[in-house]
Amino acid sequence: MTHSAYPSTYMAHRAGTATVTPSGAFEAGSFQEFVLTYTAGYFGIDDTGSLKIVHRFASDMGKPQFTDPTAPNYVTAKASNGAILALEYDGKRNVRPWDKTLMIRVVKGFLREGDQITVRFGDRRGGSPGLRVQTFCESTFEFKVLVDPWATYTYIELPVQPVIAVVAGPAVSRKLLAPTLCRAGESFRLGFKGEDKWGNPSDRIAGRFHLRASMPVDGIPDAIDVKRGTHACTIDGLSCNTPGLLTFEIANRAGEVVARSNPVKIVANAERLTYWADLHGQSEETIGTNSARELIEFARDRAFLDVMSHQGNDFQITLPFWHELNRLTAEFNKDGRFIIFPGYEWSGNTGLGGDRNVLYAKEGCTLHRSHHALVEDLADADTDAHSANELFEKLAHEDCVVFAHIGGRYADIKMAHDIRIEKSIEIHSDWGTFEWLLEDAFDQGYRVGILANSDGHKGRHGASHPGASLFGAYGGLSCLQATGLTRPAILEALRKRRHYATTGSRLFLDVGVQVDESAALYSDDPQMGGRVVAQTSSLSMGDIASYAGKEATFKVELHSGSPIDRLEIRNRTRVVQTVRPTFDASRSRRIRLIWEGSEYRGRGRQTIWDGSLEVSGNAIERIDGINWWNLDKRLLLEDKHNVRWEYLTTGGFGGIELWLDQASGGELRLNTGPVQMVLPIDEVSGEDTVFEAGGLGRRARVYRLPEENRMLSYVGEAVVPLNETGDNALYVRAVTEDGHLTWSSPVYLID
Repeated sequence: MTHSAYPSTYMAHRAGTATVTPSGAFEAGSFQEFVLTYTAGYFGIDDTGSLKIVHRFASDMGKPQFTDPTAPNYVTAKASNGAILALEYDGKRNVRPWDKTLMIRVVKGFLREGDQITVRFGDRRGGSPGLRVQTFCESTFEFKVLVDPWATYTYIELPVQPVIAVVAGPAVSRKLLAPTLCRAGESFRLGFKGEDKWGNPSDRIAGRFHLRASMPVDGIPDAIDVKRGTHACTIDGLSCNTPGLLTFEIANRAGEVVARSNPVKIVANAERLTYWADLHGQSEETIGTNSARELIEFARDRAFLDVMSHQGNDFQITLPFWHELNRLTAEFNKDGRFIIFPGYEWSGNTGLGGDRNVLYAKEGCTLHRSHHALVEDLADADTDAHSANELFEKLAHEDCVVFAHIGGRYADIKMAHDIRIEKSIEIHSDWGTFEWLLEDAFDQGYRVGILANSDGHKGRHGASHPGASLFGAYGGLSCLQATGLTRPAILEALRKRRHYATTGSRLFLDVGVQVDESAALYSDDPQMGGRVVAQTSSLSMGDIASYAGKEATFKVELHSGSPIDRLEIRNRTRVVQTVRPTFDASRSRRIRLIWEGSEYRGRGRQTIWDGSLEVSGNAIERIDGINWWNLDKRLLLEDKHNVRWEYLTTGGFGGIELWLDQASGGELRLNTGPVQMVLPIDEVSGEDTVFEAGGLGRRARVYRLPEENRMLSYVGEAVVPLNETGDNALYVRAVTEDGHLTWSSPVYLID
C-alpha cells in the first residue's frame, strides 16, 4: 500500500494552468484585488469536480466571504462556459501546511480543455476595499491550485503555481537593541531597525542618524548612514570602560529621538554573560513561512539574536530536509557570534505526552519522530518514538536537552517527564502564556527552569509579532547566563537552569538566594544522582541546594527600558512579596483595566473579550491599548464616556489604560462575555480589584498606576519563609508597563 499524504502529481502536465494578476510585490496588511485565472487542461473538470485554492496555515490573509460585495475579502468565481459554481471556505479542508482552502465546486455542468474559471479575491466591483494581504513578509506567497478533474476527490497539484511577494510597509517605529550585560572594556554592538505597523523590518528607514550614550562609550561613530533598501544594521566596535548602567538613544537628522535601547549593565568582571535566545521556530518546509535559511538569517541579522534553534514539527521533516537542517546549523554556527542548535519539535498527541522540543549538541543525530503522518518515505519508521516516554528512552544516551512546549498539542508533564534531559519548560510563546505548566511542575515535585520562545510560524524568529490570526501573543525570548557564546557553554546554562524568560522584552534580571547557615549545593538534581559539590551561603539562579533553615533572603536586580508595573517574589505559587511603584493612588487619573487567561489547555483556549466600558460621573481624557498586537481588533473611544473593543487572550493578558479627567468620582461599568461589573472609581486603588471568570486564570483586574512612573530599576531583597515540607522554589515574576512579563528560573531549596 502506498503511503501518501500529499496531492497527486499524476497527469499534472494535463491538469491545466493558473495565473494571478496583478503579480509582483504587495505591502503586508494592505488591501488588494487579485484575479486568479484557471485554464482547464486536457481532462477539463467533470460535473461535481472541483478546484482547491489553498494557503498556508500560518497565513493571516483576510478570510474569504461570499455574501457582502461591499465588505473586505469578498470573493467571486465564474466559469467561462456558464457552468454553475459553488464556493466554500474552510480553514481545515486540506493537508497541512496548506490547510486554508477556498473550494470551488462545479455543481452544474462541466469544463472542457481551454475553459476558464476566473476567481476574484477581493472583488472590488461592488465596493469591497479588496482582500487583506497577510500581515507578514513572504518572498513566494502562493495561491496554490489543486484540481480534481475526475470528480474523485483526488487532487492534482499544478506544476507551476501563481506567486506574489509580500513585503514590508513603511516604518512606523524604530528599534535599538543592545546586549544586556557586558564587561568593561570589551567590545559589543547594537542592532538598529525600523518596523512597519505589523512588526515587519522595513526597508524604508534610509537616512542619517546619530547615536548618543548615557555614559562615555568608545567607538561611537559621528553618524550612521542607513542606505535605501536596508532592513536592519549593526553598530559594531563599541566599548565602555566604566561600570554602571548604560543606555543609548538614536536621533534622526532633525535631532528627534526615534529609539531608545534596553539598558546595558557594565561590570568590571563577570564569570557569565547574558545571551538572548529564541529556541523554537519553524520555516516553510514544515508549517512556517520562508525557507529555513531565511529564518536563520532573520534571527541573526534582523532580530539580533545570539542563540536559536529551528524546531520543525517532526512529522513534516523528511530525511533530506533533516540533512539540510544539519548542513545549515553547521554553516551558521560561529563561536562568539551566533549559536544555532540542530533540533526538532517532537509533536506527539497530548494523550501520548504532548509537544517537546529537542536540541542536539551536534549535527548528525537521529530524528525520532512522533509519527510519519506527513512523511511518505517510511524507510526510517523504526526510529520513531510514538510516546513521550519512548522519546525519553531513545534520547537517554544522546547529548541533548528537551523542554516541554504548549502549542496546538500541549505537553502533559504529569504523564511524562525525564529529569535527566527535560531541564526546563516553555511557559510562553506566540500561542500564549501558560503559567499553569509551571504549577504542574511544582505539583509533581519537578525542578525545572523557565523558558519563553516564539514557536513563530511567520518567519520572524526572535521578533515574532503574532499577526492577525489565532496566535494571541508576541513571541517570547530566553536570556541565558553562560560562560561564553559556544554550544557547550549554552548547553551548560540550559542544563543548570541559568536563564530567565520574557514575553519579548529585553531587560536585565539577576536573582540570588542568601542563607544564614550553610547550604549543600548539588551538581544537579539529586533525584537523578546529583552530588554535593560545595557548602555555600550564596546561591544563583537555577541552583538546587539542601537547606534546613526556616527562611532565606531572596535578592533581585532588575533594569528595564519600560517602567515596572509590579514585581512579585514567589515561593512556588505563593506570592511572598509584591513590589509596586510608590505613589498616592487616590490622586492618579491613570487606571488600567486588564483581562487575561484562557478557556482551557487545548487548541480552543481562546477567550473572547469583545466588549465595552462606560464611565459615568467622570470623563475619559484618552485611552491606550495594552498588548494590542492584532490591528484588526478595534479599540475605539466612542466619546468621553464610552470605549468599545475587540480582543482575545490565549493565556496572556491585554487591556486598556484610561486617563480620566478627574482622579475621583463616578463609576466604571464593564461589559464583556466573561466579566460584567460595576465599580466605583473611588474604590480603584494601586492594588488589583479582581473579577474572576473561570477557565484557566481567566479574570479581569482594575488598578491604578502613577501618572508618571519612573521606576525603571529595582534592586532589593525579601525574607522568604520556607516550607516545612516539600521543595521551596524561589523566583521572581515581573510585569512592565509595556505589557511584558518576565520570570526568573527558580532557586530550589530542598529537604
